[in-house]
Amino acid sequence: MTSSTVFEFGQRFQTLPRTCFRRVDPTPLPAPYWLAINAPLAAELGLTLSGAADDPLLAVFSGNALLAGMQPLAARYAGHQFGVFVPELGDGRAILLGDCAWGGGRVEVRARAEVQLKGAGPTPFSRMGDGRAVLRSSVREYLCSEAMYGLGIPTTRALCLIGSDQPVWRETEETSAVLTRVAPSFVRFGSFEALSQAGQLDELRALADFVIQHHFPECAVLPEPYGPWFDAVVTRSARLIAQWQSVGFCHGVMNSDNMSILGLTLDYGPFGFLDAFDHAHVCNHSDYAGRYAFKQQPRVAQWNLQCLAQAMLPLISEASLLAGLNRFAVEYAEAYLERMRAKLGLARQEADDAALVEALMQLLHHERVDYTRFFRRLSSLPLRDVAEELATWFNDPSSWRTWLARYGLRLESEPGDEPARLLAMQSVNPKYILRNYLAEQAIAQARDARDYGEIERLARCLSDPYAEQPEFDAYADLPPAWAAELSLSCSS
Repeated sequence: MTSSTVFEFGQRFQTLPRTCFRRVDPTPLPAPYWLAINAPLAAELGLTLSGAADDPLLAVFSGNALLAGMQPLAARYAGHQFGVFVPELGDGRAILLGDCAWGGGRVEVRARAEVQLKGAGPTPFSRMGDGRAVLRSSVREYLCSEAMYGLGIPTTRALCLIGSDQPVWRETEETSAVLTRVAPSFVRFGSFEALSQAGQLDELRALADFVIQHHFPECAVLPEPYGPWFDAVVTRSARLIAQWQSVGFCHGVMNSDNMSILGLTLDYGPFGFLDAFDHAHVCNHSDYAGRYAFKQQPRVAQWNLQCLAQAMLPLISEASLLAGLNRFAVEYAEAYLERMRAKLGLARQEADDAALVEALMQLLHHERVDYTRFFRRLSSLPLRDVAEELATWFNDPSSWRTWLARYGLRLESEPGDEPARLLAMQSVNPKYILRNYLAEQAIAQARDARDYGEIERLARCLSDPYAEQPEFDAYADLPPAWAAELSLSCSS
């Protein structure tokens, strides 16, 4: 196998205490076939995925074969699910193959990549489940993780997607799929919660040391690394949520076991990007109380950090943890306002900027204006043309004109000319996002017609969401009326 000569696997995770994982082999997938290949990411990993039925890597990434050096495992973790602590969760349908070299790309933590199969069969943590993933949810994660990468938001990545006609039962009978995921690490808040709650303090320290050594080298050289490391996790988490809020992304299941210790977007389930702006939007129909509503995401992230802090009490003083937690609100507010200033073309900082942004958000919420299209159009028109064109988007045009007048006065203090401002705004206001109906169309074509071309087209468009791409203009249109009826659950 030509590609495997550079795709040499290590087993870094297996240097951790055995309480952190369980050895398990993937369950073979019957008659696998390629659904999608991320060629740019494959190149970063030193791989060539041909897409041919006889490509030996089809067997590897479907769970039917292993390369030399692979010793698959399922990671152990706990977590607070919808606020309730569950002491034993773990990788129920994800299997880590190992780690390999990763070069190039926008990788925040470089050098090694962990490669994981999602949907490759049961593990000791499957809790009576079949360990399989379905086509529907796998297509959604493949597309959205790469869409987030295109937006510049830290995320796990998707290397390839493989299908099978093997039936699995969720809400109805569906077909199986295996997604190959790549990340610097899949360690999550719940990894620490499991060890701390079980009183396994030596193992807790070993996991913290492992994460610091490999992913927070600036902390590793300090005489007391744990407090600064927790502060760094707080900062990364705050900045991640600020990025989510700035593009209108709803995660849907922000349990503490779905929070990455590296500040990556992790575990794509019932996610969604806002269409009509509604800060109370809940994208998961299983979330009956609205715990993970869009507006709640910053608060929930801080709550999850409190769970992590509780787990780290054996290693970090309470005073240090509280100081770190108290930084979250400041870090989040600064990061969010920085991104919203950029979306509005404001290069300077002024005291009233937060109020200006909040007034706009309230206006968009009250009028249910499409969030992505609004900011993209604001980025594309001279100010003199904005007032009348966008007034047609509001039921109460006078409220829009009142805010616009305030915005116009604010722009008078900005340096530079209008064309430069608009170009800068377009570089941070995407034209394309993965709207739920677009993902649904790609899923339907794959499921009903065995046509996987729409997955590739969407992925190609979303890899460069800030650029004008005339061939994909239809993807930037308002969603059709039927899109409002789409409903997503934890099986999505």
